[in-house]
Amino acid sequence: MDTIVVMKAGATPEDVQRVVDRVQELGLTPHPSRGEFRTIVGAIGKRTPPMQEQLEQLPGVDEVMAITQPYKLASREFHEADTILDVKGIRIGGPHVNIIAGPCAIESREVLFDVAREVKAAGAAILRGGAFKPRSSPYSFQGMGREGLEYLKEAGDELGMPTITEITDPRDVDIVCEYADILQIGARNMQNFNLLLEVGKTNKPIFIKRGLAASITELLMSAEYVLSQGNHRVILCERGIRTFSEDVRFTLDVSAVPVIQERSHLPVFVDPSHAAGKRDLVPALALAGIAAGASGAIVEVHSCPDRALCDGPQAVLPDNFRKLMEKIQQVAEVVGHRVTLWGREDSSPRRSAVGGWAT
Repeated sequence: MDTIVVMKAGATPEDVQRVVDRVQELGLTPHPSRGEFRTIVGAIGKRTPPMQEQLEQLPGVDEVMAITQPYKLASREFHEADTILDVKGIRIGGPHVNIIAGPCAIESREVLFDVAREVKAAGAAILRGGAFKPRSSPYSFQGMGREGLEYLKEAGDELGMPTITEITDPRDVDIVCEYADILQIGARNMQNFNLLLEVGKTNKPIFIKRGLAASITELLMSAEYVLSQGNHRVILCERGIRTFSEDVRFTLDVSAVPVIQERSHLPVFVDPSHAAGKRDLVPALALAGIAAGASGAIVEVHSCPDRALCDGPQAVLPDNFRKLMEKIQQVAEVVGHRVTLWGREDSSPRRSAVGGWAT
């Protein structure tokens, strides 16, 4: 059984290094996690030799405990506090709420820049756009590839927005890392373990969508693949699962948000666009996710969805996205979260949940 070593509040960096060295001597992989008040060292490996007494005797060690969950580094046992990521000054996780928006696929420079300016003006913090699109049909639009990545980077740089795009092939890791700030693992690739291992070797934040028939435990195990390679910058996303309902494309499992937050320290987003499949339903599902405590939502926006080459029916029009952003801000404030607008956290006076004005 894998183990975590909890250091005392006053443990020195030398104390932590001694534990790391000893874990390596035992044939295990050490994973230090430095919190605000103390440090925890995970001892992870395929075999666990008797070591509790050896580690407990080291200077600065408070206690040694077993990790009971099958996902080790993703669990609250390993890292009790919420993980908060910083992506170009945007803080993701904890009390922060961020909205990712943009077209499903990058179709042209003109459309991407048009939509990017609209979502930026509405307050979106991160720009999305797919350059590589895995589609159900081999005859559907598959994305613009490298040219699309170049447009995405250009738009992100011009507007001062971090960017996110999907990666589908381990061979594309280097090129996508060159152009995008966040790498997205789509629902169909959630259990593409070779891809997860490769992106785990990067220092880019990894945004993992839940597969359409995957359990929460399976989603967290996918995150574990990335974490095990040393990349602790992971974001999870509830994207909708397949159920008996025929009224929506997928069923957004809103309950997954608090369940994941109870089990894991990683930020969790919702994807109302792919869950709904219909633009009229996207606002309600986005607000439900934020009300449930999600760290944000990823929303598809298009200036002319009737002509979109990918997922047009679920793309929200810019004017409706602007109205949605106003409602997201209101809901986030009620549940005690801080919304990032235009690349910075909103600090304007706002009405509190119990009446009056908060600052």
